[in-house]
Amino acid sequence: MKWKVLKTSEDYQKAALRMMKIFHTEEEGPLLDELELLIVLIKDYDDRNHPLTKPDPIQTIIVKMEEMGIKAKDLVPLIGSKGHVSAVLSGKREITLKMAQKLRDFFQLPAEVFL
Repeated sequence: MKWKVLKTSEDYQKAALRMMKIFHTEEEGPLLDELELLIVLIKDYDDRNHPLTKPDPIQTIIVKMEEMGIKAKDLVPLIGSKGHVSAVLSGKREITLKMAQKLRDFFQLPAEVFL
């Protein structure tokens, strides 16, 4: 099959099925070239139709706090006073680089999540 830019869900499904069929191809040649092209086309379709959104830093903190069973007061060493913690969690105060670094280490997440 001659592949082109995937524009419809049907095109995407056909490409995905073909990719899965030839996925374990290792030998050089037209089959490997087709696999590499399908991977690029599928990624392009996904990027255009299902873009990833950047996680909300405050929501990430709240979710991680719930997962770890901690309260806002436990963030005082990372963010500052109770007032600072409250202001950050309510979105009234920005997360600084220093805070992001401490939150990164504490929650073991990339600092970019908090910036």
